[in-house]
Amino acid sequence: MTKRPLILVTNDDGISAPGLRTLISVMKTLGDVVVVAPDSPQSGMGHAITINSTLFVEKINIDDGVQEEYSCSGTPADCVKLAINEILGRRPDLCVSGINHGSNSSINVIYSGTMSAALEAGIEGIPAIGFSLLDYDWNANFEHCKSFVKTIAKNVLEHGLQDGVVLNVNLPNLHEKDIKGIRVCRQARANWKEEFDKRQNPMGRDYYWLTGKFVNMDNGEDTDEWALENGYVSVVPVQFDLTAHQSIKTLNTWDFND
Repeated sequence: MTKRPLILVTNDDGISAPGLRTLISVMKTLGDVVVVAPDSPQSGMGHAITINSTLFVEKINIDDGVQEEYSCSGTPADCVKLAINEILGRRPDLCVSGINHGSNSSINVIYSGTMSAALEAGIEGIPAIGFSLLDYDWNANFEHCKSFVKTIAKNVLEHGLQDGVVLNVNLPNLHEKDIKGIRVCRQARANWKEEFDKRQNPMGRDYYWLTGKFVNMDNGEDTDEWALENGYVSVVPVQFDLTAHQSIKTLNTWDFND
């Protein structure tokens, strides 16, 4: 009898998030599922880890169809570290993170707790995927995501991923029949034009709300932003080696002896 794959499921929206529950339902059709997810929302945490305070993990039971579920007081990256080192009895065959409530395309990957969980698994040599839906509503409908999530996860289980690479998958907020397919893309060159809404509390102390506008400066038709705007699911291979290899030759012409 062939052993079913062990799949670690996590997210950054918290253990009770509908997107996580949808991802669990899909992964149960592909393997044995263990869930380790934050006990509260951790959006925008990036690759933060807990080093100056304690971490707590509680075994819970929300979904009877999974092997085990744990709620963790830490960040998404903490969840993956704890799962691999303390909770799982063997290395998972796949780690999936999400489905995030909101986009993680383009520059958003830098800030994303969803993708940082996937990257943490990738650092440990575990094939990993981060899934996000372009809908920030807590009550977003994730039904149309299921077939695409399953197709992509099945391919990773079958083929694996290159060492040092994880997948950043974003799904447009469209009816399933209106999604044209899946496109492998590069990350669009874009950023946030940030603003701070300055206010004052009743005690006279200034405080700020971060706001801003997403600006896409990339006209390429091979980017995640183009794919999403044109009705495709975007799949971007992401690496955690941040070396700008193309700059090494130039920097080696500098004189560092002055």
